[in-house]
Amino acid sequence: MKKVYLSVVIPSYNETENLRRGVLEEVKSYLSKQKYSWEVIVSDDASPDEESRRLAKDFCDRNRGFTYLQNQHGGKPLAVWAGIQKAVGELVLFTDMDQSTPIGELEKLLPYFDRGFDVVIGSRGLERKNFSLFRQLASFIFRNIRRSVLLRKIVDTQAGFKCLRASVAREIFPVMDVIASAGKGSQGWTVTSFDVEMLVIAQDRGYKIAEVPVSWADRDISVAKAAERGQGKFIKESIDMLQEVYRVKFNQLRGRYKK
Repeated sequence: MKKVYLSVVIPSYNETENLRRGVLEEVKSYLSKQKYSWEVIVSDDASPDEESRRLAKDFCDRNRGFTYLQNQHGGKPLAVWAGIQKAVGELVLFTDMDQSTPIGELEKLLPYFDRGFDVVIGSRGLERKNFSLFRQLASFIFRNIRRSVLLRKIVDTQAGFKCLRASVAREIFPVMDVIASAGKGSQGWTVTSFDVEMLVIAQDRGYKIAEVPVSWADRDISVAKAAERGQGKFIKESIDMLQEVYRVKFNQLRGRYKK
């Protein structure tokens, strides 16, 4: 089997509008210009939208280096984990289908692996371009409560643009409670703070983490996801995410994440 340097995992759920505007073509265009070997895995979380599944699968079938992975519904963390298990690259990047952080920002992350880092995450800093005032406020509250409890030195744990050594990703993800419980009662594209648990495990196991500023602006135009996530559900998701933060803290205090 040919050695691959980078595997890109893109979780997918009801992405019709994003796919129509050519997000996968953007990814292909950038990666095709790179000197390293790569693969892209589109990991679908059982999208109810048949057109979303068809568009993603058709693109992967037509383009070398792209693989379509159909999963049972379990939420974004499980879709990412399924892609990681399929990946053959030395490094694994997971990035959102909407490309709110453009794939080209990857060039800011990769040099850190040569400097000995094991986990390199894209950071939006404090800015949330194209976020409503309500979502900016919710993000501010979550970020500050989370930093008072966990990962004090990391500003942004939630940006969907993270790269890990594949060996580290395969060690960390099975330890995460959110993976073990994924799919149980999951409905729709539920947002979680699985990123927090992932980073805490990496930290507790002594892996070097770098947070790198990247360009970000909300580009998600999925109609189905927007319909699912009204303000009421967004509030519930925010509360659930904070509960997850405290669960992770409890696990950490018990030594759950150490080798």
